Amino acid sequence: MHKALKVAAVISAALWITACGQGDENAQSQQPRPPTPVGVMTVEAISQAIKVELPGRSRAFLEAEVRPQVSGIITKRAFTEGTEVKQGQSLYQIDAATYKAALVSAEADLASANAGLASAKAKAARYAKLVKTNAVSKQDFDETEALFKEAQASVTVAKAAINTATINTEYTEVKAPISGRIGKSSVTAGALVTANQSNTLATIQQLDPINIDIVQSSAQLLRLKANLRSGQLLKSDNAKVTLLLEDGSTYDQQGTLQFAEVNVDETTGSVTLRAEFPNPDGILLPGMYVRALLNAGQDPQAILVPQRAITRNSKGQAVAMIVNQDSNVEMRVVQTAEVIGHQWRIVDGLSVGDKLIVEGLQKIRPGAPVSAQVLTADQPQK
Repeated sequence: MHKALKVAAVISAALWITACGQGDENAQSQQPRPPTPVGVMTVEAISQAIKVELPGRSRAFLEAEVRPQVSGIITKRAFTEGTEVKQGQSLYQIDAATYKAALVSAEADLASANAGLASAKAKAARYAKLVKTNAVSKQDFDETEALFKEAQASVTVAKAAINTATINTEYTEVKAPISGRIGKSSVTAGALVTANQSNTLATIQQLDPINIDIVQSSAQLLRLKANLRSGQLLKSDNAKVTLLLEDGSTYDQQGTLQFAEVNVDETTGSVTLRAEFPNPDGILLPGMYVRALLNAGQDPQAILVPQRAITRNSKGQAVAMIVNQDSNVEMRVVQTAEVIGHQWRIVDGLSVGDKLIVEGLQKIRPGAPVSAQVLTADQPQK
């Protein structure tokens, strides 16, 4: 009997201790959680130059296709492929034998025409005196005068034939029309070429300076003009352009914007801008893909925030988390513009003085209490 009473007493004591423990746990669970610590930055407005990054392709400053202007057999190629050539330099030699023969023939025709002219001139002079004394008829005089003028015309034709033969002979030496770098040759010695053929013999490109054709969408251009008209952006007089190369590096030369095309491409809805860049080392080659940074204007009240502080909601809208006056999290839908460095430029949704949450975003939700710690520029970021 005593043993049973002892067991009952032990069980009662255990149940009482368990009930007390559960009561303490319930009391602890009812206590409010401490505010979540977050890192914030105070939103400020600064004057910021706005740059737009646009795709582009490099184009030769000058480009000339070398074609023959007379027909014949190539006897010699006088250049090394891929090297620099000078304007007027001999590139190809076409067999000139037939053209030299044509020139000699034309010179002989001129000598014959000059002889005929001398005879016709003398006869016309005699008849001019005789017709005054009626020694010859008026008809004979007119015929003599006509023969004299015909002989003059024959001399002119012969001179023109010599000029043509001389030009054709000179065209047998194919010369460089511009200075620049010449590409590969499509023919070798012994090849037959024809005047004004469609296939080029070679192509010469001037690469210093070099052009960059930049493509900008017409919609982006309209937004930029609207911002300038409304005063959100101030017009910039800086027409300098910076290039980002295909490997991500920045080209060490700055270019100058030359002009913008007046027509919109109907297939792409874009406008072409052209910039000119120095290319002394030949780094830029025709057809190379680049990214161009252009000055779009100056924002006197730009709001820049770190990219990591901006997330997206289920609708795809850009959102920012801020700490309100009650030290609670408030979600704001914002409108972003372009990326400058590693920061978004915010054009709507944030105001100067807002406390934007930058660190600890994964630990919070809208309405939750937080403990804000202001981050400084030299403070390490997590």
